[in-house]
Amino acid sequence: MTVVAEVGDFSRFDNPRQLMAFLGLVPSEYSSGATIRRGNITKAGNALARRALIEGAWTYRMQARVSRKLHDRNERLPQVIRDIAWKAQVRLCARYRRLSAAGKPKVIVTTAIAREMVGFLWAITRQVQLGPAA
Repeated sequence: MTVVAEVGDFSRFDNPRQLMAFLGLVPSEYSSGATIRRGNITKAGNALARRALIEGAWTYRMQARVSRKLHDRNERLPQVIRDIAWKAQVRLCARYRRLSAAGKPKVIVTTAIAREMVGFLWAITRQVQLGPAA
């Protein structure tokens, strides 16, 4: 809810990469000639929304599952949105385990998960704005 309130109109972003950049979840880049170096995230944009996303990304440490309470709440949502949400949960949980197993620090893994979570959030807002026929 915080992210939706802070971002406002999601339709101004043509693709999820623009939203990721707006939230400051993309790597910075230092380029000179043919040399390209990627650094830490840019931290541009809304810090409150970025913080909420990173806090939410910590939940993907756990196994992908749907609790009874969440299942009951999701019953009211359109099937296409439930499908996107489940795909996100499975993919992000697996990615968290894969990056952790590769030896990445937990804070870097969590930031990567938050960045990818923005892509799924963008897809859901597209479905809500455009409707299931889009």
